[in-house]
Amino acid sequence: MEHLKKAPKAYRDTKFINSPSARPVRILTEYLEPQDRLIKSNIKDTIVFFGSARIIPLSQAKKNLDDIKKKLKSIANKNSKDYSENIKLQSYAEKELEMARYYEDTEELAYRLTRWSKDLKKGNKFVICSGGGPGIMEAANKGAQRAKGLSIGFNISLPFEQFPNKYITPNLNFEFHYFFMRKFWFAYLAKALVVMPGGFGTLDELMELLTLVQTEKLMKKMPILMFGKKFWGKVINLEALAEYRVISYNDLKLIKFVDTVDEAFEYLKKELGKSYVKK
Repeated sequence: MEHLKKAPKAYRDTKFINSPSARPVRILTEYLEPQDRLIKSNIKDTIVFFGSARIIPLSQAKKNLDDIKKKLKSIANKNSKDYSENIKLQSYAEKELEMARYYEDTEELAYRLTRWSKDLKKGNKFVICSGGGPGIMEAANKGAQRAKGLSIGFNISLPFEQFPNKYITPNLNFEFHYFFMRKFWFAYLAKALVVMPGGFGTLDELMELLTLVQTEKLMKKMPILMFGKKFWGKVINLEALAEYRVISYNDLKLIKFVDTVDEAFEYLKKELGKSYVKK
């Protein structure tokens, strides 16, 4: 007797799994698979770092600027298009060098927090968590690795490919398709938030978590620290929101602005100590 060939099981049918009809299944996997790995690694508490993927290490920024200056010296015709373009590149590289301090500060802060957490005899252990990519994300994971601690990378698949950085603990390297599921995992385990200078993505992530804290949808204490007073003072004017009565002046107290690693570390250590570290 002839039989039809067996159809693939639905969960093995890649055409179906990748179809619009299976979107709820894909969303659910981005909840269940990270949950499974995080539980197995006994991770319950994180310190989340947000910030630009475009900020580079100080050494690289210095080299970029030196290379451009050398090229400018070699161009004989100061009125040429090539000279003009390199002047623009020099201006960009100078700003890049100015911003590079935040890479170094992120690495150092993540290093200190990891060492402090590892030395805790009681209470929660705080694992550094980033978006998993380059820039500030890389610096946070690098600092945790330097302290010989675990670190998480919640990477996101983008059309121009953001690859996970090499400092993430391998079994804590996650890849998300859905931004909202990635944001869920940022928020769910976070006990503190460090916001370094960044662009649209950083502002989006900050505002979402800030709204959850403001509306008390997060039923936990979560200090929010914004690093870089000069940068944030130019980029965002929270006082204006209070002045125009679209937020309360009390809402301004939800954020702590700092400018140094020492200030950031002492503040986070104190706030986390009050809420999560057993005496």
